[in-house]
Amino acid sequence: MNTTPARRRTVLAAAAVAAAGAASVTPAIAGGTGRRPDGPVARQHAGEAPEFVSLHSWTSYDDWRSGDAEGTRADHGPRPAVVFDTPRGTTDYRDPHTKKTATWEYATWTSPRRRLDHPATEIILSWNADTPAGTWLRAEVRAAYTDGGETPWYTMGVWTAGDGKDVPRRTSVDGQKDGKSSVSTDTLAVDDADGPRFAGYRVRLTLLRAPDSDARPKVWRLNAMASDVPERFGVPASKPGLDRAVECRAPSFSQDIHKGQYPQYDGGGEAWCSPTSSAMIIKYWGRGPTPKDMAWINPDYKDPEVCQAARFTYDYQYEGCGNWPFNAAYAATYRGLESVVTRLRSVNDVERLTAAGIPVITSVSFIESELDGAGYGTAGHLMAIVGFTEDGDVIAHDPASKDDDAVRHVYKRRQWENIWLRTKRKDDKGKVQSASGGVCYVYFPVNPAPTQHRVLKRLGIL
Repeated sequence: MNTTPARRRTVLAAAAVAAAGAASVTPAIAGGTGRRPDGPVARQHAGEAPEFVSLHSWTSYDDWRSGDAEGTRADHGPRPAVVFDTPRGTTDYRDPHTKKTATWEYATWTSPRRRLDHPATEIILSWNADTPAGTWLRAEVRAAYTDGGETPWYTMGVWTAGDGKDVPRRTSVDGQKDGKSSVSTDTLAVDDADGPRFAGYRVRLTLLRAPDSDARPKVWRLNAMASDVPERFGVPASKPGLDRAVECRAPSFSQDIHKGQYPQYDGGGEAWCSPTSSAMIIKYWGRGPTPKDMAWINPDYKDPEVCQAARFTYDYQYEGCGNWPFNAAYAATYRGLESVVTRLRSVNDVERLTAAGIPVITSVSFIESELDGAGYGTAGHLMAIVGFTEDGDVIAHDPASKDDDAVRHVYKRRQWENIWLRTKRKDDKGKVQSASGGVCYVYFPVNPAPTQHRVLKRLGIL
């Protein structure tokens, strides 16, 4: 059972050569590992190469003022943002999916150059934004190499919250490379882990709108993750970090009940693990689409929030709903929610989050015999972790279930942590494939409770 498209290249750079052409899950955006309030750190287990992950987020008024603004301005509101102010000029954009060309006004914001404390093999962006009707954005990154060169400006996403005729279609951009690095869907990775790595980077946002419009697209949160994660088939066993059972009372949505629905979005529900997980956690926070938003959905379909999430996370180039920044950006379109795609260092970090009432959406891949009770194997799958039993086993809302009542699962801690944290695995034919290395994404309130704030700060998410 493959519950997410397998055509996306895994981008853990250390495994890139071995994984070339393999069916695998992209370990998209990472960052929670190691970045404490005092900055990013490299950590090392006995017998392992050092692991480095650095997440940097722009969220404050001072953050937005620090960048190079051309037609944008920093907005000092309750939720500081970079906002379209005065057009810098116009540009023509040909939508590769509709084949239509249109003219747009644009304005840009470019971050200061960030130097990394440790060379990285991959960089991934994510963002929280508001794109009113007739507006959209482009997110780009330009990395500096350890040999002194620089990449071109790589597009990491063309994104809009909308899905109408007045904006381009949401898309990643294939074919971007310079002989040292390349972009796969949402991840920039070096092509050879033994060659030049990334020593730093800049990020650029381009906000676009229809000519003579007064619409003002804005970005509230911009996240950039740079990492160097070693190859590993397994990780040391962790000890339960809680002295009690904890469980976030999230709703249960099955992706399987949506099989065949809206096949234009990656064939329907069987491939909708990511938007189904997103829909569960968005609703957990008391947010979600209105009946008016979902009026396009067949009223006979149960859990229409899942169909909504699939439509508005769909990447027209990737031809799937598994673009991680697009899922995070979708969640943040709902009032009072923020999101980040990140990498955590251990199951204990997930315990801390769920104990504070924050579920975690995680990426796993495994053969059926590696996870008791799942009843399937997968080259890449998303599930929401909502808590832990008193013995430390994992309570998951696994959307790959026959119906909503079957979504809650308890998985053995040791099995689950290994399939989540490893970066390499063997498939059912014994062939080496790649795995996510602790990838997850976290949705949380703009104004989290004090306990939640402390945990998010401790894990480097805030």
